[in-house]
Order: sequence, then structure tokens, then C-alpha cells
Amino acid sequence: MLKTYKSSCKQNITPVSLDPYVPKVELKEYLKINDTIYEVDSRAENGMTFSRLLNYKYSDTLKKMDPDHLVALVTEVIPSYSCLVFCPTKKNCENVAEMICKSLSKEYLKHKEKEKQEVIQNLKNVSGGNLCRVLRHTIPFGVAYHHSGLTSDERKLLEEAYSTGVLCLFTCTSTLAAGVNLPARRVILRAPYVAKEFLKRNQYKQMIGRAGRAGIDSVGESILILQEKDKQQVLQLISKPLENCYSHLVQEFTKGIQTLFLSLIGLKIATNLDDIYRFMSGTFFGVQQKVLLKEKSLWEITMESLRYLTEKGLLQKDTMCGSEEEFQNNFHITKLGRASFKGTIDLAYCDILYRDLKKGLEGLMLESLLHLIYLTTPYDMASQCDPDWMIYFRQFNQLSPAEQNVAALVGVSENFIGKKASGQAIRKKVDKNIVNRLYLSFILYTLLKETNIWSVSEKFNMPRGYIQSLLSAAAAFSSCVLHFCEELEEFWVYRALLGELTKKLTYCVKAELIPLMEVTGVLEGRARQLYNAGYKSLTHLANANPEVLIRTIDHLSRRQAKQIVSSAKMLLHEKAEALQEEVEELLRLPSDFPGLVASSTEKA
Repeated sequence: MLKTYKSSCKQNITPVSLDPYVPKVELKEYLKINDTIYEVDSRAENGMTFSRLLNYKYSDTLKKMDPDHLVALVTEVIPSYSCLVFCPTKKNCENVAEMICKSLSKEYLKHKEKEKQEVIQNLKNVSGGNLCRVLRHTIPFGVAYHHSGLTSDERKLLEEAYSTGVLCLFTCTSTLAAGVNLPARRVILRAPYVAKEFLKRNQYKQMIGRAGRAGIDSVGESILILQEKDKQQVLQLISKPLENCYSHLVQEFTKGIQTLFLSLIGLKIATNLDDIYRFMSGTFFGVQQKVLLKEKSLWEITMESLRYLTEKGLLQKDTMCGSEEEFQNNFHITKLGRASFKGTIDLAYCDILYRDLKKGLEGLMLESLLHLIYLTTPYDMASQCDPDWMIYFRQFNQLSPAEQNVAALVGVSENFIGKKASGQAIRKKVDKNIVNRLYLSFILYTLLKETNIWSVSEKFNMPRGYIQSLLSAAAAFSSCVLHFCEELEEFWVYRALLGELTKKLTYCVKAELIPLMEVTGVLEGRARQLYNAGYKSLTHLANANPEVLIRTIDHLSRRQAKQIVSSAKMLLHEKAEALQEEVEELLRLPSDFPGLVASSTEKA
């Protein structure tokens, strides 16, 4: 019988322990085919041995709803213990969560009923009163789904509820397997697939590794549900060794080796070919070069990358040489290279960004934020976007004439969008990335106007988690573009504009709430409460009485009130000091003042 044991990695950092030995947790692996469960056994001829038959009374209706017997498997452990059900897709997560709840008895509603109502209320509070229809139905049963369609606030609340035992079952995608510490007594894999791809050994191990944790549980078990057609592949999956780990430094060319070289030269860690090659030889990729490099040597890869960066105008050789033997001279970073380096711009897009900003100067439309938002919409998200053309056309027609000119300026006409929406053939070729990027900028523009992820999610028929990810990515990229422009004098006009836009994208709230949200511990909901109570500026908060705040603001503890007032005072003091320094700088006599220079010369 194959038994995998896992011990806690925390045992080496526990400050005090009467017994240094941490008990190991037994992890049993099972396979389920039809209604039969087999235990994984490396000593058996085919890798598994019969364990038991599922004994659960299914009605004809439930058999149709739950052909994989998920209800039978989860009710063996919940609500006393926790359970994770990994599903191939996000939609499947939601469907499975609903299906399980429809089949659970009303007894499950009574388990930690009050705490579950608090979770529902907290979800409403962080979502401006909104609550997902599926979660509204499943949480009372102690069940929830977990995938990237949730906002970060929703995920945090659901994870806390699961960790404390208020929720006992998550239906989730494979992303939960990595990085989130949510152990379970039982882990169920709905199918040996992630989306349409068959599971890899390391993915499988990562998922089942959620079952049983030292110091948390005494035992753990995993059950992989499979169809007869997948049996041979699954038997290979459970018996083969883990996949090797390889460096991706060259596979992700612009994000990997070229960005590394630009950083090495920009930071003056290595500035010539020999030094860069020696550095590369010491990387994980350098250690694996004999395995990874079949057609070219590490030396050739290094030279090609430096040549590419030079041709792209990001690097420059101090002395141009013809022969490759003399390719030993120092490199230095150009203005464009430094701007890309300081702005941490993906080198695949730095020249495109430069052209877009240059073109933007020719007709920058400042009547609204749309043009600026387009320039700071992340390039990499455009390739993943699949516009809904009817929504695209509808949103375009709601723009003002000046805003519609922005679309024309970047190369997307109303005629093109109209034809796509009506399904007509398009003869004139239009850059797909530009079209998609404009669509994403429409989403961001709408979001900044409405400041409500839920309404924008509904308007564009996109998951709210995706909308939030787009907003976070745009805020980060806007900051990157700002640093990019700070290094290039020709883009000085963008600097103040991008500073304000970055702040708006970061907070994405009504403008009047932004100053309040600069205070530690004040998020959108709290800022709105404070504003409605009359605390409309940093000065108001800095001079507030914590006791009055407690009585005025709902659900505000004494500790939180004191923290808000203290933080506001500190922030106000810092802003006052900064202004004082600015005043002193303005009033200070310049060191190169003509009379002052002459006087100094006479004294000498």
C-alpha cells in the first residue's frame, strides 16, 4: 500500500516545544470509478486495490444531477471536517456548489448558522450591498466556490470563514492548490483535467497535498474521480515520477533574459560581454544549459540578446566594432533603455509604448480620461480579451463625439465596430490588439465613472474578479508608464496627468473619498461612512475625537478609531512638512545668483 507522509515544515522554527517531534500525517490516495473506490497501492499489479463500494441512497433525480456521487463523498466528512472539491472550470465550480446544496438536508443549515449569516453580511458590506446569487444560496449550507471570478475581498472573507470552520466545503479551481494555505480532511478531484488539459503529476500532487496537515489534522485522504476511458492515463499519472523543473529564462525571452541583461547593465553589475556571460553561467539556466540548449550555445544566446537590445535602441556599445572577437567593449543603457528599466516595462512593448505616447502628443484629448486610460491599459491583457461586439457597439455609441475621436485616433472606426456587431465581413484589416485594448479601456473608463465593480461586471458581462484584476493591472501599469515618462523629457506633459490617473485607478472611488483612503485602515466602505458623517478631509479626521467617532460610525472599535485619528495626524504633519520645505526652496536665494557670485569672488 502506498502511503505518503508529510511533516510540518514549521517544526524547525517553533520557538518552544516540549517534544521536537511533530507527528506525521498519513495521506491516503484513492481512485473512484463508477461507484467503486480503489486505494492507490504501488505493490499491486495494476497500482490499485479494491477499497469499498459507495453506500448512499440515491433517488432517480439525484442520480441524474450527481452522476459522480459527489454528494455521497462530501457528506462523509462535512460539516464536522473540511473538504475541497477541485473542478476543471470556474463555471463547473459554481454548478457543483449549487448541485451539492440542493441535495443536502436542512440539518446543515443549523451548523454555525449565526456565523454563516455574519459571513453573508460581511460579503455584502465589502461589495456595496451586492451578493452573488450562488453564494447567497450555498453559504447557509457551509458551502462556497473559490476561483478567480471572486474579488480579492470576497476571497479573503471566504478563506477566513473556511479556516475557522464556518464554511466546510469549497468547490475550487486548481489555482487554489498553490499558495493558499487551506488544508482539508478530504480532497476530491472532480476529473483528471485542468480545463481541457490532462493533469500533470506535479499538479496532481499539489492538489492532493491539501489533504491532511501536520498540527492541524491527524489524517488526510484524496479521491480522484475518473471515467473508465481515462483509467490507463490515471494509473500512469499516479505512478510516474514528478516532472523535472527547468529554467524558463530563455523561453520568456523579453521578460526573462533580455530584461535581466538590461537590469545588469542599468545597475552596472555587469557591463561587458565577458561579465554578462559569467553571470549567466551561474544562473539556474546556465547550470542546465547542456539540457536546454540544443542548437545554440550559452555564449551565442548571450551575444544575440545583447545584439537585440542594441538594435532595439535600449543599449549602446561604447565603441562600435565590426568583428565579433572585439565584441568585448562596455555597454551602457540608452535613455529609452533607462526609461524601460525604471518603469519595469515589458521589453516586448517598450517600443510600442514609446510610439503610442509619441502619437498621443499629436492629439491628446483631455476633455475626458478615456485617451489617457487607453495609453495606460496593459498591453498583455489585450491579447487575452475577447470583446462582446454588441456591448462594444453600445458602449461606443454612449461616448461623446470627442471621446469617439479617441477611437478614430488609435485606428478603430465606428464602421468597423458596427460591422463586427452585425456579423458583417471586414475587408480592411485592423490591429486586433488595438481593438481589444480599446475595449478594455472602455471597461476601465466606465469603472472610474461608476466606481462599482458589480455594475460594470454586469454591463460588460464579465466576472467581477476579472474586472478587479484589470483595474489592479491598469493601476500598476499606469505607475510604470509614469516612471517611463519621467526618464524622457519629451513626455513631460504626461507626468502630472499620469500621477492623478494612477491615484484614481488605485483607489477607484469617488474623488472626494481619495484623501480619506490615504489614512491607514480606511477602505472604501469606511471612507464613505466617514464622509457621510461629515469628516470630509484629512484635517477633519486629524482633529476628530475617537470617542465621538465610535458613537458616530457603525462597527468602529476604539482601537480602530484611535488608529484612524493617529494616522491622519501623522499624514497631515508629513504633508505640512513637505509644503514647508517647498516654500523654503522657493524663497531660498539661488546659489548662482549674479550678485551673490560676485560677492563671493571679492571675498576670495
